[in-house]
Amino acid sequence: MADAEDVLIIGGGVIGVCSAYYLQQQGARVTLVEKQDICAGSSYGNSGLVVPSHSVPLTAPGVLGQGLRWMLDPVSPLYIKPRLDRELLRWLRRFRAACREAPMRRAIPTLLELQSGSLELYQGLAAREDLNFGFRRKGWLQIFKDESARKKGVKEAELLEEFGLHPEVLNAAEVHALEPNLLPSVVGGVNYPEDAQLIPDRFVKQLASIVEHQGATLKTSTEVLGLETSGGRISTVVTTRGNYRPDHVVLAAGAWSPVLVRELGLRIPIQAAKGYSVTIKAPSTCPGRPLMLFEKKIAATPMGEMLRFGGTLELAGLDLTINRLRVDAITRSAREYLPGLDNMELIEIWRGLRPATPDGVPIIGRTRQLENLIVASGHGMIGMSLGPMTGKLVSQIVSDQQPVVDLTPLRLERFD
Repeated sequence: MADAEDVLIIGGGVIGVCSAYYLQQQGARVTLVEKQDICAGSSYGNSGLVVPSHSVPLTAPGVLGQGLRWMLDPVSPLYIKPRLDRELLRWLRRFRAACREAPMRRAIPTLLELQSGSLELYQGLAAREDLNFGFRRKGWLQIFKDESARKKGVKEAELLEEFGLHPEVLNAAEVHALEPNLLPSVVGGVNYPEDAQLIPDRFVKQLASIVEHQGATLKTSTEVLGLETSGGRISTVVTTRGNYRPDHVVLAAGAWSPVLVRELGLRIPIQAAKGYSVTIKAPSTCPGRPLMLFEKKIAATPMGEMLRFGGTLELAGLDLTINRLRVDAITRSAREYLPGLDNMELIEIWRGLRPATPDGVPIIGRTRQLENLIVASGHGMIGMSLGPMTGKLVSQIVSDQQPVVDLTPLRLERFD
């Protein structure tokens, strides 16, 4: 950019920190504010997966019916807490409209382009000597316990193959040969060799340290109290530690993003989707690669001396309470696929709120109402996977460069 721009980023997770990193590369003066600590939210305890294979949105046909059945089960992979909430009802109507073949097929290439771009950027970041975040590209292996689930997994693999991925469908013997640390009950698998993994909190915190060392201002324990506007722009960001008057504001506050702009009359259709992870000391039978326990929708990610199980999606508002039934369901389900888990040595139980849009596609771009506000939120369960690419796009938007991907399907105005 010809003249250095002052950019204020709201949110210290993977999206905010990656945005700060790539904005610095464009020469921007960056301030990042975070109401807690860097990487205190969903970027901390997630499964650490970089997964182009996870480019079929949640809104695939049939999900709505399955979700309604799951709603009767408090430990199901998807649970919607019944409540009178106008924004939730609007979100559910849009979600229902997106649960069709045509919207799903439109979303896949968008998500795949973002994820593949992020994977390439991660590889470049992993080559830096001052970053060591456990990046490994060993693929992601979906495993099945019954034939009906295997057929669903193979059908999804065939769909993704249409869009350029190269899944490997494995029978029982092949899946056990590829990953010996599975129970005999596993009847098959699909391997996605392009996928990768990392240790999420290590990545975000190390990148934040680099950003700060290069001159950015990171203000933690700094809560945004309000946004003041003038002439179709945000003029002042009011926080608990002073006011800011930036040229641009990047809203990367995850599930809290809609709350921050509601008083401005700006509606962002994001619901908080609570997820859980259980991290244990890696057993001697720890798998050698990330797994998806397909029927239970649980990811199992080896992270050095740790093994992390992550899953569930609970729409319960901005509620951070821990439902022990759902935590117990995760560990119980893991024992159905993997040996050596009878005496788990617990390290941590975690929960976080992922920002979910009704169509499963993130919101990235300027808003029509406020020309200097850039929304970078709504990444759902794949925020870690999309972090670098989102940060790159934010930097290109601020500097008025041609974005490397088409922003049309990512704009907030698609929900008008």
